[in-house]
Amino acid sequence: MTSSVADRLAIRDAVENKVELRQYWSEDDLQLVFKAAYTHIFGRQGVYASEKFTSAESLLRDGKTTVRQFIETLAKSDFYKECFFQSNSQVRFIELNYKHLLGRAPYDQSEIAYHTDLYASNGYDADIESYIYSSEYENAFGNYTVPYYRGFSSIPGMKTVGYNRIFALHRGFSNSDNAQYGGKNSRLRGQISKNQANMIIPPTSPSSSFTSTAPTLISSAIRGDNRMFVIEVIAGGRNTKVAVRRSRQVYTVPYNRLSETYQEIHKRGGKITKISQA
Repeated sequence: MTSSVADRLAIRDAVENKVELRQYWSEDDLQLVFKAAYTHIFGRQGVYASEKFTSAESLLRDGKTTVRQFIETLAKSDFYKECFFQSNSQVRFIELNYKHLLGRAPYDQSEIAYHTDLYASNGYDADIESYIYSSEYENAFGNYTVPYYRGFSSIPGMKTVGYNRIFALHRGFSNSDNAQYGGKNSRLRGQISKNQANMIIPPTSPSSSFTSTAPTLISSAIRGDNRMFVIEVIAGGRNTKVAVRRSRQVYTVPYNRLSETYQEIHKRGGKITKISQA
């Protein structure tokens, strides 16, 4: 991509903005890694992150973890869940995981369905690991490179629609993932479900509404079916100082209420122990 095109699309700072922790690094190098990781994973919320991950920073500084493991810690943290999992629909959360952990947008319906089913069967941590320990992550970032936005450049295996789709997710570094037009709803679901490309709207464009390019669909099932799921939960008591006996509860919910139910359980301090299809 030429610099003039990058300027017109307001993505110069996002193209190949690679930060890695090389051998014989200095403390200044390490601080650049921390800053890049917090900015890419949390966006504007990253300014608050350094106070929350001092232990993880120390492990990386002491050579006991890799940059990849540091990213894994961020994505599995309560802070990441509060920023993106609990405040968004499930499909929107998957979009953000692709953006934050793989540096691109999801390409098609199969990628959305894969992560939906993986979360339902194996839980949150397993789903996060599926991004971070994938062959794609390994080839793109390895153990010592902070994830960055790859979707603005040609990358191996990239579908043509990926270039258009990343513009619907990345709206500039000063923009918040949770404050964009569209709220907690998916930015890509309409086009992905129709197998259509998005229109490209530069991040700085005043026409930042996504209604013409990614219409909001609220609760239709990804597979278009009526699947029911059984969620087994250990009831929470996270917000109380009184010692209570934690009971087990079982919920049977339709597919289109899975995301809402997950969020309700986590907000009440509950722990999901098993999810199975009814």
